[in-house]
Amino acid sequence: MTDRGMQELALLLLTALANSPRHGYAIAQEVKAITDGRVAPRTGALYGALDRLLAEGLIQVEREEVVGGRARRIFALAPAGRERLEAEAERMAATAREVRRRLADGIAPA
Repeated sequence: MTDRGMQELALLLLTALANSPRHGYAIAQEVKAITDGRVAPRTGALYGALDRLLAEGLIQVEREEVVGGRARRIFALAPAGRERLEAEAERMAATAREVRRRLADGIAPA
């Protein structure tokens, strides 16, 4: 793991899977809901990011099914993904605490 923060899309995908396995379209809809519509991943970006997260072992394919004649993979957060998401949440919280501290200090830029 690196000290560098996750890319936003990866963070949002892991967050979308944190409480329930989902298929790609449902993940995209959950990301939209999480961000109040600010982020609506395009299909190519979504599946590219899911493939990277699979390769990193952060998510896993829970099952595959056929719906309406089309194959569909259901993704779930892997244990390593849960650990990474928890670490990222703590990193972001620490940054937010520092932002609030500095704003409260009322230090004006030089």
